[in-house]
Amino acid sequence: MSEEIVIKVNDNGSLRVKGPVILEDAEGNRFTVKESFSLCRCGHSQNKPFCDGSHRSAGFSDCARAK
Repeated sequence: MSEEIVIKVNDNGSLRVKGPVILEDAEGNRFTVKESFSLCRCGHSQNKPFCDGSHRSAGFSDCARAK
């Protein structure tokens, strides 16, 4: 049985990805990723698509909840 993949929407921050995933760009090129990494939601990261913590200084605010 394969390991479960979890994507957590962090309050006022990134998308935390945990589990064995493949991350590709629009042309199908693969990014090198670990078993756990964060993706940028705010658009201010200097290391897109990965989060570099820029959301803090940018004042990004979002607390998404499942309904």
